[in-house]
Order: sequence, then structure tokens, then C-alpha cells
Amino acid sequence: MIPALPFVSFIAVGLCVRPLSNKAAGLVATLSIVAAALCAWLVAWEYYRLYPPDAAHPAIVAWSFEWLPYDDGLAVAAGVLLDPIAVLLLVVVTTVSALIHIYSLGYMRGDGGYGRFFTYMNLFTFSMLGLVVAPNIVQMYVCWELVGVSSFLLIGFYYTKPSAVAAAKKAFIVTRFADLGFLVGILLLGYHGYGSFAELSPAIGREAAALGVENLQAFDFHYLTHPEVLARLQAAGAGFMGLSLLTVAMVLVFMGAAGKSAMFPLHIWLPDAMEGPTPVSALIHAATMVVAGVYLVARLMPGFAASGDALMVVMAAGAFTSLFAAVIGTTQDDIKRVLAFSTLSQLGYMMLALGVCSAAHPLGYTASMFHLFTHAFFKALLFLCAGAVIHAVHSNIIWEMGGLARKMPITHATFLAATLAIAGIWPCAGFFSKDEILRAALESGHTVVFATALLVAGLTAFYMFRIYFVAFWGTHRSPQAEHAREAPAVMWVPLVALAAVSVVAGFVPMGSFVSWGEAHGGRHGIDLRIAIPATAIALLGIALAWFFHAGDSARAARAAAALGVLYRTVKRKFYVDEAYLFVTKRLIFPYIARPIAWFDRHAVDGGVNLSGWIARTAGRACRHLQTGQVQTYGVWFVGGMLFVLLVVWAALA
Repeated sequence: MIPALPFVSFIAVGLCVRPLSNKAAGLVATLSIVAAALCAWLVAWEYYRLYPPDAAHPAIVAWSFEWLPYDDGLAVAAGVLLDPIAVLLLVVVTTVSALIHIYSLGYMRGDGGYGRFFTYMNLFTFSMLGLVVAPNIVQMYVCWELVGVSSFLLIGFYYTKPSAVAAAKKAFIVTRFADLGFLVGILLLGYHGYGSFAELSPAIGREAAALGVENLQAFDFHYLTHPEVLARLQAAGAGFMGLSLLTVAMVLVFMGAAGKSAMFPLHIWLPDAMEGPTPVSALIHAATMVVAGVYLVARLMPGFAASGDALMVVMAAGAFTSLFAAVIGTTQDDIKRVLAFSTLSQLGYMMLALGVCSAAHPLGYTASMFHLFTHAFFKALLFLCAGAVIHAVHSNIIWEMGGLARKMPITHATFLAATLAIAGIWPCAGFFSKDEILRAALESGHTVVFATALLVAGLTAFYMFRIYFVAFWGTHRSPQAEHAREAPAVMWVPLVALAAVSVVAGFVPMGSFVSWGEAHGGRHGIDLRIAIPATAIALLGIALAWFFHAGDSARAARAAAALGVLYRTVKRKFYVDEAYLFVTKRLIFPYIARPIAWFDRHAVDGGVNLSGWIARTAGRACRHLQTGQVQTYGVWFVGGMLFVLLVVWAALA
């Protein structure tokens, strides 16, 4: 029912309500998401009433039906899978989406595409919810692609702007390349998993039947993540470069996750996706699309852990992306782009937490999901506050703001709460989830990853308080900032709600609700070995941001000039976009795409055109045999008889 509500609203609003009234379209779309959020909280309550905290939390299939029958013994079901991470994502996605929908009622007021915006938002929410509750990897992939399509529509919402169109195409193309790897990984898992299905399914099916799986299939997560199946895949012959089949399949699946969650080097689409309306940025980059990759890795964690090598890839990609994006975030001037690189960095945090997870040290799993939970709220709040500021000053550039604390006190207070949360300052939510990731890295023996994550924590505090001091402190830097006003109530009420959650969410004992393995070791509390250095480096980052940006702004300019080419390189995002453009425009287009296009036009199309020319020419030659004139037929008849008589005479002679 929860995914059905936004889907029905999408159909109703898009086809019936929007043509009649834009205002009604926004209200219907928002009410449907609020209803879905209430249902999600009810599902969470019922699930944990049946399976209390600190007890076993099984993955149950609450509802399913046969969707795609392929062959005897091979079919794909569509349904609803509930387990701790699915319940967590249901609550997070619907709650954040509901608050963003309410905020959008005010933010998008007067926009020409008001009704169309809410139609797309409902489609996006349905797609994400369908992905979250998928009981098998095929349903997940279908909803995965629907998320990509709906994000394309939302990023390119302002389709009259060339930059928005380019950003939408960039996001769509980059994620399509990544999704190709995901699809190949699915095919490998499905094909080789099905090879053992007849032998293993009776025993696994009996286990799954107790959890509501009536007809176990080869693509079901219950089957693909079973230890027996994973052992068969791991023991299979070398897949590529001496790696096991399981490792190859998991790395390909992670390629899809890296595309959606914008891991380096597939990160280039996310900063440009800021071209969409600010509520879109909040929804896509806080609680939905970008965490889909993290959710995918968590959902297939038994497979990644059984491989080992694939999990190392996850850890390396996450650690590098978190540091890479944090460094870039310290130099950007567009408030939404700073938040975009912050999202990249925090996604890297979540991935590295999953990467350091293992059967012996499973805390990283809980830590990653905990940070996904807290990050969704404070990052959505940061984007919505940025939207309120942009709405007031009509600019994204932080150097055209300033002095907004007096003009926009509610936005200022809520932005400060979110900034403290992401910086990891007690008692805000980020303090607990970030420290749990650091503890997972340290206790699993990955000291380099721990040091990287600790450095990222300091950089995060620096670039977030850089925005805060520049935008809200000091004097007004533009006439628009001088005349800025607080956002209307329909916009600031969601900000206050998210701020409250951003402060208290860290006190949720996540280890009691979400864990992996028999003993997660996820004790909830403060570990002073982690808390003291982490808080110290965060305070150092805040102090540096205050030193360079709260007072004399010339200090920051002098520091940038002193760093010279290093600062310019970081500000240009290490020229990664330029490298992509060089490879595509200078190498792929002229030396690969153009020859293929020539072959297509001249060889493929030429062959088809040649067959058509032969048919036309033969038709012209033969059309004289059927003229419809008796005289012509008489001539051919007499000529044919004379020819036959000539042949007979020649044979007798």
C-alpha cells in the first residue's frame, strides 16, 4: 500500500487533477505522501512489535504475486520485502519526502510547471519505495531504472534552460553506463545461481517459506544471499583476471551502486544535478536516489562479505570519494554545489563503513545505516534552508549573501542546527553516526581508512561553517540580501521539524534495530577514544572557518593566493570534468563514434539500400510482363511458341 499511494497519486494528478487545478494537484500529491509516511511509521511499529529490538529481525515477504513467468521453475515475483533496512528506508524516504512536498507548496508557488513538478515528485517517490521493498533483484532493477527516469525529469525540470537540459542528460548517461554493469552482474548471479537452483531450492525454500516466500525463485534475495548459494558462486571457476565468479558479479553490481551514489569516478553528474529546483536537490541528494547505491550494497552484504575482494573495492571507493569531495567542497562558491559535494563525501562515509564490515567486525553495517538515517534529515534540512535563502536573495552564490541571521532568524537557527549535526558536534545526530563509522573502521583494523575518515570530519566542519559564516554573519553583500525576508510558514515549518529530528535522531539506539550477523557489537553510546579526537578535529575545522570567513574576508583571499595552482586545481574539481570532455570529444567521438557512424550509414544502411535498389530495378524490368494489354500477351505468346518450336527443331535436326 505504501508504494501504491504515490503511484495512484501520480496517475490521478498527472491525468486528471493537474489539467483542472495546479493548486489541487499540489495538495493531492502532498496528502498522498503524508499518508504514505503515516503508513510507513505504522509498518515500522508493527514490525518491531512482532520482532522487538535486540531480538532476531527476519526478512519477511509480506505480499507477492507471480509477475514474469519465464519457464517451468523460473519466474520473477513482484512483492514487498520487509526487514530492518527496508523498514528504515520506508520511514526515511516517506518522512523526508512528505516534508519536502509540504515545503514545495510554498517554494514552487507561482511556477509555471507547478502541477507537473508534483506529478514527477510522486513518480520519483513511488519508484524509490518500489526499489526499497523489492523482494528480488529484478524488481529492484526495474524500480532502479524508474528512479533514473524520474530523476532525469526532475533535474531537467526547467527544460528551457540549456544548463538544466545538459545536467539531466549528463546524469542519465553516466548512470546508464553504471547500470549496464549492474545488469551484467544481475545476469551473472541469476544464470549461475539458477544452475544450482534445482539442487539447493528445496532446502532453502523450506527456510524461506517460514518467512512468507511461497514460491522461491532464483532471483530472490532469500536465495541469492543464502550461504550455500554464495559458497557455490565463490567456488566457481575463475571469472576474470583470476577473480572468482562471485567477486566479478559483486564488483559489477557495485558499479551500478557507484553510479547511483556518485562514487568516484562516476560522481560527475551529481554537482550538475543542482540545476533542478531546490526541493528536488533535497529529495534526490538526501534520502532517496543517492542512497539507493548504499542500500543496494547493504541488501547484498552477504555476497560482498563472502567475496572479500569486492568489499575492498567498496571500502576504497568510499574512502577516496569522501576525501576527494570534501577537499573540493572547501573551495566552491555556489551554496547548492557545496552541499552537493558534501553529499558525495557523506555517501563515501556510508560506503567505507560498509567496506570495513565483515563477519568478524559487522559494526560497519549498522554504522552505515545509522549515518544514512541521520544524514537524510540534516542534509534535507540543509538543502531546504539553502532553498529558503536562494528564494530570499535570488542567488546561489554565497558571496552575494551575508547578514542573513537577522533577516531570516528561523532559517538561520535551523541551518545552524543542521550544520552542527553534519559537523558531528554533540548532541546532534551526526555526532553519534559519524563516530560509529570511525569506531567501525578502527576496530576492524583499517587504520588508514580511520585516519582518512577523521580528516574528512575536520574538512566537513570547515566547509559547512564556511557557508554558515559567509551567508549568515557579517554585513549584507548585496541589495537582495539587505532586503531578504523570512520564508513563509509553509516553508519554515518543515525546516523546524527537520531541525528537531537532526538534533535528537542520534539518540536512537540503531544497533538494537538494524544489525547484520549474529553479534553486531553495536553498543550505543559515546566511545571517548573516538569522540575526543573527532570532536577536536571538528572544532578545529570550525575555528579555521571562523578565522578565514567570520571576520576579515581578505584572509581567505590571501590564503587562496598563497596556495596558487593547488587552490585553482581544487576549485576546478581537479579537472575531472575536463578530462571526461577530452576523452569523449577528442578520443571517443572522432576515433570510435565517427567510424562506427560511418560504418552504420554506409555499410549497414548501404546494404539495406542496396537490397531495396535491387528490388526496385528487378520490378522495373519485370513490370513489362504484366501490362494488362492483350496485344502484349499475344506477342509474348507467339514469341514463346516460336522459341519452343525453334528449340524442338534444333534438337531434331
